[in-house]
Amino acid sequence: MEPLASIRWSFSTLIFLVFLLIQPSLSIYCDEDDCYDLLGVTQSANASEIKKAYYKLSLKHHPDKNPDPESKKFFVKIANAYEILKDEATREQYDYAIAHPEEVFYNTARYYHAYYGHKTDTRAVLVGLLLILSGFQYLNQWTRYNQAIDMVKKTPAYKNKLKAMELERTGGVTNRKKGNKQINKYDLPYIDSMQMVEDLSKELELQIKGAEKPSLWELLAIRVILLPYTVGKLLLWYGHWLWRYQVKRERYSWEDASYLTRRSLGVPFDSWRDIDESRKDDLVQRRLWVKANLDSYLAEMRKESKRRR
Repeated sequence: MEPLASIRWSFSTLIFLVFLLIQPSLSIYCDEDDCYDLLGVTQSANASEIKKAYYKLSLKHHPDKNPDPESKKFFVKIANAYEILKDEATREQYDYAIAHPEEVFYNTARYYHAYYGHKTDTRAVLVGLLLILSGFQYLNQWTRYNQAIDMVKKTPAYKNKLKAMELERTGGVTNRKKGNKQINKYDLPYIDSMQMVEDLSKELELQIKGAEKPSLWELLAIRVILLPYTVGKLLLWYGHWLWRYQVKRERYSWEDASYLTRRSLGVPFDSWRDIDESRKDDLVQRRLWVKANLDSYLAEMRKESKRRR
């Protein structure tokens, strides 16, 4: 499935689930009925009139007095309507929902907060929300990773590397004339089955920027759990840094100088890791964390870029 098609499908599914899970603003109160109509009163009725109407109907439709199954169902409806209208807060919310039926999310949130907010532990809600978000995050990472792997496996470079591994395993010699050509299934004489291809593929470590293999340590829930440890570690590192380089005035270690250089240039850690070691040494020796040195280096880079053009 193409990435764009996958995004469209996921978005359509999300919209469909939202409409399934969130009912219209009015139906969450008295289903498809009007709470006032069920009790036979108008919206302007006071609390006393609502109470009298309910008792009158309950005497007629109570299961102990009326065994008719339909009457029993109606009794449940009027009891629910009375519970909503007898309380000033829930009645005010219901009246607002009648006047503003288009505010579906707001009305639904107010309803569930009024009925279940005091019964639900906030900590449990936060934990559940973190787990749900982490689950979506993990599935999204796996989807992106698998799509990226599938795209890489279709490239000539990957197929050439796969053939080279098989030739090395079987003691064969790679044909240099074919080394730069695209390798298809007919160019793999030593690979007997698709299972062997899959086994060899697993031995190749595919490093794809922007679509790394999912890790549980990167999930939102794990990061929140480890937040106190992370903050403590950061404060300890910062205190150690101040002590060594601000108080004792020591020279920067190569690792710390590399960090300062990378931060000055705005280079991501993964990109810095891929730079040649000699190039790293040259950049560190320039002491680019000093503004004057950085400005001089950037000016050199601009001149070099213009010269190459």
